[in-house]
Amino acid sequence: MRRPHDHLPLRPVEALLLTMLASGDRHGYGLRQDILDHTGGQIELEPGNLYRHIRRLETIGALEEAGRGTSPDDDDRRIYYRLTPFGRRVLTLEMQRLRALVRLAEDRRIIVPARS
Repeated sequence: MRRPHDHLPLRPVEALLLTMLASGDRHGYGLRQDILDHTGGQIELEPGNLYRHIRRLETIGALEEAGRGTSPDDDDRRIYYRLTPFGRRVLTLEMQRLRALVRLAEDRRIIVPARS
């Protein structure tokens, strides 16, 4: 039986991919653009690298294919991906792990605590 904890820590790009999928199904190019936008252009994934991460996340059951483009405006070659319930659990645990790390950094005065 697979356990979400067995897949932690996530690689940074994989955490980003799952986070982007948390808001809904996306195709590979859309995911690439989301990450590019979110990071202010600091992370620009090449297609081979992007799909290597997608395949790894598929292998562990964190995401799955959601189908191909079906609207007239969409290219039917685009494969859409979705976050699975298992993937959401993995992502939740990873975000909790990162939150605890940030709190430790705040406690040790490495960074200033965020204002609420």
